[in-house]
Amino acid sequence: MKKTVVLNVVALSSRLIGKHTPFLKKWSEGGKKANIKPLLPAVTCSSQATYFTGKWPAEHGVVGNGWCFRDEYEIKFWRQSNKLVQAPKIWEELKKEDPNFTCANMFWWFNMNSTVDFAVTPRPLYPATGLKLPDIHSQPMDLRQKLQNELGQFPLFSFWGPNANIESTRWIADASMMVDKWHDPTLTLIYLPHLDYNLQRVGIDFSKMGKDLQEIDKVCEDLITYYESKGAEVMVVSEYGITDVNNPVHINRVLRENGYISVKDELGRETLDTWASRAFGVADHQLAHIYIKDPLDIPAVKKLLEETPDIELVLDEEGKKDYHLNHERAGDLVVMADEKSWFTYYFWLDDKKAPDYARTVDIHRKPGYDPVETFADPKIKFLMGKIGWTLLKKKLGFRYLMDVIPLDATLVKGSHGRTNKEKEDWPVFITQKPELLERTAIDSVDVYDLIIKHLK
Repeated sequence: MKKTVVLNVVALSSRLIGKHTPFLKKWSEGGKKANIKPLLPAVTCSSQATYFTGKWPAEHGVVGNGWCFRDEYEIKFWRQSNKLVQAPKIWEELKKEDPNFTCANMFWWFNMNSTVDFAVTPRPLYPATGLKLPDIHSQPMDLRQKLQNELGQFPLFSFWGPNANIESTRWIADASMMVDKWHDPTLTLIYLPHLDYNLQRVGIDFSKMGKDLQEIDKVCEDLITYYESKGAEVMVVSEYGITDVNNPVHINRVLRENGYISVKDELGRETLDTWASRAFGVADHQLAHIYIKDPLDIPAVKKLLEETPDIELVLDEEGKKDYHLNHERAGDLVVMADEKSWFTYYFWLDDKKAPDYARTVDIHRKPGYDPVETFADPKIKFLMGKIGWTLLKKKLGFRYLMDVIPLDATLVKGSHGRTNKEKEDWPVFITQKPELLERTAIDSVDVYDLIIKHLK
């Protein structure tokens, strides 16, 4: 099989390829580009699972970045076990054809408990002291130490949060090239998340995004130049395109005000009680799954949401089939925001009663996705002093709370997850093998077959 590399440049769309990305512009013009029709939901985990299985969410079961696990009735986001993907993976199918085939997964999601040959993924350490320490998980395990010996500790706090920047993407790129030199895998999947950060902060504003575009362009140039020198076929894909938004929709507050949400008082703060709630929403960017305990409540909840401003689409069982979301993990209803809106997870009505995790970067405890985690609260006086004091406590081994995240959802200016109408805002597929790309618009499930065609 032909050595092949897939660069997943998160949030890259045709609209962003231009004067700020001279290398990608020239490289794409030397090959062929197609727009990928956005999946519903157009989010990381669902898109990636579709790309490496060639199946829709109705078949592979990844209905979002998180969902309510019905057997526990708990909301969980960013789970990492590859066993959650309920369809054969591309590397499993290709290894059946060729026992010598190997695959390296560099930070694509569901990268633990996997059947790939080489895997590297973020995995912080949480010692009993309450600290959160940067680290990675790898397969084989000795790869973890070898990479961090060569490149330094993985910069976790540059991977997500207010300090998210190019450093983590550069580390992933360097690690990918290092794994290639050591192991020469047949297929390498590389995740490059850098554009995701500022696009959610500022939206499509080239006066504020120019530097970010230049930075990711340079990383792509380095990777593509390296892999093409090794004779590899290189593809560039993205999972979604980000568009401008200006309107957060607090869907759980709507449900709470109508008597569907129950909360629990925990030391004067409120937490979402999924077990007692009649209905609640799992917010995931511009899409939300609505879980309803009693099927008799479904019509009333559906009517309520259809009458809620800024919700464009409410899918019941029949509607979910039209979007390939008819899987048991999906909500009893699935709702999509309009073009200028997105869903928060907020369920409290008084910010003074917000749970303690609300003002922190805490992707696993929050019962929904929170893009406000990319901001530091502008209302905090002497913010840098507060951060410095908190970091000092961390270095000294004391418990600490980095409670610097605001609760102002209007700060977010870019989002994704819905089926965008403009093709310029769709995710992209770029190849240097134009004969393999017959159309200028493809479905998400087509990416799987295109990867295989490049390998063969």
